[in-house]
Amino acid sequence: MGRVSELLARATAATSLDDFGEDSFREGLERLVASAAAEARLSERGAAAFDAMLVDMLSWRLQIEHWYHLHPEIDDQEIVAPLVGLGLPRTGSTALSCLLAEDPAARSIRAWEARFPCPPPETATELTDPRIERAQRAMQQRNQMFPRMQTMVPSSATSPTECQNFMAYDFKSQLFLPFAQLPSYTDWLIHEADLVPTYRYVKRVLKLLQWRCPPTRWRLKAPTHTLFIDALVEVFPDARFWMTHRDIAAVIPSVADLYFEMARAFSDDVDKTYLGRVNVNMWELGLRRLIAFRDGGANQRFFDIQFAPFQRDPFPILTQLYRFLGEELTDAAQTRMRSWRQNTPRDKHGTHSYTASDFGIDPGRLRQQFRFYSDRFQVAAADAVAT
Repeated sequence: MGRVSELLARATAATSLDDFGEDSFREGLERLVASAAAEARLSERGAAAFDAMLVDMLSWRLQIEHWYHLHPEIDDQEIVAPLVGLGLPRTGSTALSCLLAEDPAARSIRAWEARFPCPPPETATELTDPRIERAQRAMQQRNQMFPRMQTMVPSSATSPTECQNFMAYDFKSQLFLPFAQLPSYTDWLIHEADLVPTYRYVKRVLKLLQWRCPPTRWRLKAPTHTLFIDALVEVFPDARFWMTHRDIAAVIPSVADLYFEMARAFSDDVDKTYLGRVNVNMWELGLRRLIAFRDGGANQRFFDIQFAPFQRDPFPILTQLYRFLGEELTDAAQTRMRSWRQNTPRDKHGTHSYTASDFGIDPGRLRQQFRFYSDRFQVAAADAVAT
């Protein structure tokens, strides 16, 4: 039995289900497995954890298809004009998505339902669902495996999370890249893969989640959408966007360090220079694609946010964002947002430090390479950047 067949069999055995739905996921899974076997330098523990992650995703896909089989009316749900956050990672986007998730009139993907999407959540139990506690325990285990993660991306079981988790059910997702060195899979993903079926599957999962648990005004976020904006808009043609901006020299080395923190739990031989190079190349490509999309007539669909003023005081910016959306920022929403910000200071779990040169990155040269981006959006250089 081949590796992919073994993973499919394990998922089938775990769920007693065998309908994976459309076959769009198979090419990505096959390429991912082949790349991991040939290139990832996984430790024995890392290889077992990586396989377990793939089996989990296949199992969730089986369960999602099972719910659609039981309730085909789920497909009648509509996802209307989602607000999608994109741009570079490490730019304040997590904090903004958490603030937006505090609005009771809006809907986000919560970490617990991203980890356990089935059975689909229900309004009556969404705050007491036992999966919340299960997800929190899993996140505590994650923090033990990746001890610096809390300083980089603090989160809880009820925090909003990225839709690239659902992209992974189609096995075309950046989600896999921090866990292992996957150069051939990465090259295929960003240059050749068709992401339209992937976003269709994301929509399929969103329909399932909102079916018994509104509201339906979705707030989504994932920097990965920057790379695949054309495919996203084909599936979500009425989407609107916010885009956060920060000095590139404070972003790319930080992302590379985040990758390193995750990869070293799976491998004893992590190449930091590779992590720096792959992030420089990937995000340059993504930004060039996004700028081309915006300059092609879509600029009015975007709301831009600079990192420094947002960090100082997000509420004037949130007011402007709601005005851009034509929606009311209610007193109830603002109260919850202010409470979240007060209880979640930026350095609650410590500070995130890194050395750019460890990843083969020179901040000055990096800024020059990305001048097309910083000039386009008037992104100021930070006063101090780790070198």
